Amino acid sequence: MPPERRHPHLPAHPSERRSPSPYPYDPPRPAGEPVTDRTLTVEQLIHEDGSVLLTATGELDHHTAPRLTRTLADAPVSPGAPLVIDLSGLTYCDSTGITVLVTTYHRVRAAGSSLRLAGLSDSLTRVFQIVGLDQVLSLYPTTEAALAASRH
Repeated sequence: MPPERRHPHLPAHPSERRSPSPYPYDPPRPAGEPVTDRTLTVEQLIHEDGSVLLTATGELDHHTAPRLTRTLADAPVSPGAPLVIDLSGLTYCDSTGITVLVTTYHRVRAAGSSLRLAGLSDSLTRVFQIVGLDQVLSLYPTTEAALAASRH
């Protein structure tokens, strides 16, 4: 019987193999510092009235969604103070990114607040319309319009 051939970079025994974690360890970052990835940056601004503005820039996909998820989970949400997410800087958003936004909608709503999405591209707006999310989520053309909606 010929000797067993194995890949030179794999351990000899399958129990010694480790699959890479889908969520690489991120060391803690100082409060207020923007979260940056090669393809996604998220910045947070808390207004005097308690509303929170998050600005996402870059690509929102299955690689970068965990980072946005952590930032959204850490964002302060209080009754009556909306969470506004400016998506005008997104260059790409896949179904994982949309799932993050829908999950955030449910969390914010359960806390007695509202989620407002601002600055969606025409193509992302079209996707939201096709799946019916434009009937569930509050979409605004600009962050200014989204923030002003709470003042009326």
